Amino acid sequence: METRLAELRKRMQEIADLQGAAAVLHWDQATYMPAGGAPGRARQLATVERLAHEKLTDPQLGNLLEELRALEESLPYDSDEASLIRVTRRLYERASRVPADFVSELAWHRATTYDAWARARPANDFALVRPFLERTLTLSRELADFFPGYDHVADPLIDYVSEPGLKVATVRALFSELRKELVPLVQEIARRPPPDDSFLHRGFPTDRQLAFSLEVARQIGYDLQRGRMDLTLHPFTTTFSLGDVRITTRVRQDDLSEALFGTIHETGHALYEQGIDPAFEGTPLAMVLSSGLHESQSRLWENLVGRSLPFWNHFYPRLQEVFPEVLGDVPLEAFYRAINRVRPSLIRTEADEVTYNLHVILRFDLELELLEGKLTVRELPDAWRERYRSDLGVVPPDDRDGVLQDAHWFEGIIGGAFQGYTIGNILAAQFFEAAQREHPDLLHQFARGEFRTLLEWLRDRIYRHGGKFTLAEMVERVTGGPLRIEPYLIYLRQKYGELYGPL
Repeated sequence: METRLAELRKRMQEIADLQGAAAVLHWDQATYMPAGGAPGRARQLATVERLAHEKLTDPQLGNLLEELRALEESLPYDSDEASLIRVTRRLYERASRVPADFVSELAWHRATTYDAWARARPANDFALVRPFLERTLTLSRELADFFPGYDHVADPLIDYVSEPGLKVATVRALFSELRKELVPLVQEIARRPPPDDSFLHRGFPTDRQLAFSLEVARQIGYDLQRGRMDLTLHPFTTTFSLGDVRITTRVRQDDLSEALFGTIHETGHALYEQGIDPAFEGTPLAMVLSSGLHESQSRLWENLVGRSLPFWNHFYPRLQEVFPEVLGDVPLEAFYRAINRVRPSLIRTEADEVTYNLHVILRFDLELELLEGKLTVRELPDAWRERYRSDLGVVPPDDRDGVLQDAHWFEGIIGGAFQGYTIGNILAAQFFEAAQREHPDLLHQFARGEFRTLLEWLRDRIYRHGGKFTLAEMVERVTGGPLRIEPYLIYLRQKYGELYGPL
């Protein structure tokens, strides 16, 4: 059996190498590739992703997994060997339902659509990308139809793209419960005097923003021997191998928060990837298939750590040194209140903690309406504006900061991605609560610039396991119970009650 297990690892290593090559191609397209490279890049990605898919759906791999079933059943569920067989079988069975020609077409279309979006957003030209998005919608429905018997057309898309086993009905119930709590909270805070954050929108030179952001990333644990940071249109983290985990960011000279907190956000993703057990390299266990788990770490480091007062007790004097002409006379308390200002806004990635999930919920709802045929792509910009008006009380002045702002629909499929952000917010609070139970002095450590205790706790409880466990399994293992919104709501009310008065 050991020989057969070694063969499984070898086969999956070949697939991982192809997936790593595809990741390099995606990263280059989003960072340095000249515009003229788009047609060739789409063709290259279609070829590489087709090859990876063909290897993953090879019947010989299926036979090998059947031969290993007895070994899997003889081992503890959470052993590395049993987990490798179990997770590989899940990927094989799922991929086997999707034809290789479709995978190739989808890869070509995604790369082509991303190029169109990269041109359409700065030009505020939704018409340019609309035909591509209409094709994306068609392909999304076709993908779902490879998994017949679903309760909702988005169920197989969520499972395929971001959260194995998660259903639309579960997300809807969770979002309904959360929205009932958040809307009155936002309304109550809106009645309170807002803090002054005007100093965050003065001139902050790009080079100094990037240098400070990377300094913060390094101090909280990002290993630059196994990573780097680059500029892009829409920030993301990508993994070529466990020794090469890269982050990206974007900068605005009139907004200190965008690059700073965007970098901390992506660093959270990267810490997860860099913390995976090196023994999993080249296997499916080195891939975290749950977007909710991944977002829990980006949001934990960005918000519960990066927007906390103790964090800035340590970092603010250094930030004042970097930008003395703007922040030299701004007290720490004023800065802390400014970076946590609650204000309905247009851009999801720049939204405060309290309103952020309303951005996610409306996107999720619009996705479902598109997939259900209740909304057309042509109607999407107007529907977007109306939802922002009704849910957040603001209206995008154009499509650039409206329906074109997120890359997700223009580099992937429709359905399956956005709910992970809110699940991540909920989980971040739940995980941090568990960490504080074991280490009650974490916030005091942050004030001293010490982040190792939290990082090592997360590595031990979450990161090292990579893709061994589903979201539900991981939450149970780490917290002793299921996903709950109570810790998140307690966190929001306590933090913003201190900032705005009792809520």
